[in-house]
Amino acid sequence: MSAIETPRPQLEAIPFRDKLRIGATEATGFAILCVVFSALTLAGTRVGGLFQPLLGASVAPGGEPGWAMHIVVGVLLAFLVMANVVAIRLLPFRAQVILVWAELALLFAAFINGFGRDLGIWFQQSQDGQTNLAYLVTTGAVTTLYVSLISILIACCFAMLAALGRLSQSGPAFALSTFYTSFFRGTPLLLQVYLIYIGLPQLGAQFAMDAVPSGILALSLCYGAYMAEIFRAGIQGVPYGQHDAAKALGLPRGLTFRKIIFPQAMRLIVPPTGNQFIAMLKDSSLVSVMGVWELTKTAQIIGKRDFRVFEMLIAAGLSYWVLSSVFALVQVRHEKHQARRYER
Repeated sequence: MSAIETPRPQLEAIPFRDKLRIGATEATGFAILCVVFSALTLAGTRVGGLFQPLLGASVAPGGEPGWAMHIVVGVLLAFLVMANVVAIRLLPFRAQVILVWAELALLFAAFINGFGRDLGIWFQQSQDGQTNLAYLVTTGAVTTLYVSLISILIACCFAMLAALGRLSQSGPAFALSTFYTSFFRGTPLLLQVYLIYIGLPQLGAQFAMDAVPSGILALSLCYGAYMAEIFRAGIQGVPYGQHDAAKALGLPRGLTFRKIIFPQAMRLIVPPTGNQFIAMLKDSSLVSVMGVWELTKTAQIIGKRDFRVFEMLIAAGLSYWVLSSVFALVQVRHEKHQARRYER
């Protein structure tokens, strides 16, 4: 280990007896859960029906139990939650994460199942032999991906220009940059989509664009305005001593920025840019108002055809979630790689 490296702090092992101890925090949490669950009057719902074998038919769904039964169900449910929390604390950290994820996924599945919808429509084959879910992915998800990827690349160019304008000593450049970021951050993205798709053709036929280019331009302009602050903060986050060292070596300002400042700024720019891309994946659904067959629009078309709109929207929502999770994992790997490079 080199002289400048320091070992990472190790987490102290918590004694088994301390893991089982119920402190003031746990007691307060239990009391709050009891009040919240009781106030939700869950005894006559499906949640209350889970306690029917224990408490009798008075908590069956559709019944009219009294407040006493609501309180009993609330206390029992709070007890189960706190017992689950205490049991999870006994496991290693990785096992805790996996178990909590599994429990939340099961709760979400139960929530979806509570709608009483027939999700078999996802696997129903159309006339071309392709299932609805496969068509949703190959058509809607692919469109969402390429629209978002092209938009984030163009947005980075807009963001860089706007950031350099903010840092410029030129009055017109500073004014253009601040006006651009103020307008596109201060107006809704949907309005910007309409201004580009419907408003520009009013200036002349040569300004008219198809739906997909219009959507890409709207997303690029909007996210470029937000990312301009990310780029500016990243550039200013590089220690000013780097500028002084380059000036002492006689390097011109342009070369200093390209070879010294910007590569170091990328370490600060990339992580929040990844978050912006994940947000753009979901905001790309707004281009569906122009008829672009991205995930949301494709789900609506399939759902209307089979009279199962809600079921297909659930599939679209899960597709967005999977895409966001995949890119979040890629972002984490990239951040770790950048951190290792910086440590070296």
